[in-house]
Amino acid sequence: MVIVENLCRSELSENGVHIYSYRMTKGNITFSIEGEKTEVQSYGIEVERQDVLDGVVTNIERDALESISPQRYKIHNLLKILYDGRVSPYHFIDIIGEYVDSYVEDFEEGFCDVATN
Repeated sequence: MVIVENLCRSELSENGVHIYSYRMTKGNITFSIEGEKTEVQSYGIEVERQDVLDGVVTNIERDALESISPQRYKIHNLLKILYDGRVSPYHFIDIIGEYVDSYVEDFEEGFCDVATN
């Protein structure tokens, strides 16, 4: 997994500073059809929150989902939704669940593109 985009924001609270990172990751997913393996590039998202008090990281929360879609622009748009909505790692899956369900078909299209080239 490689990080290809990172959006960050900080929020000041009475308990210190919360630093949120929204990362697009890139990897590969392998399909096996009739004994033949084919790799398709895929993108995922990682959301992290670091709690910092007096310059010391006191807590890190992180959640991620790999291989959401082979379509980079879709993951970029989803990343912006999370960033703009200030979504925490706790609520990450709740927010992107329906998008992920609809993006499953992208892999079939991606596989067809690889198989015909």
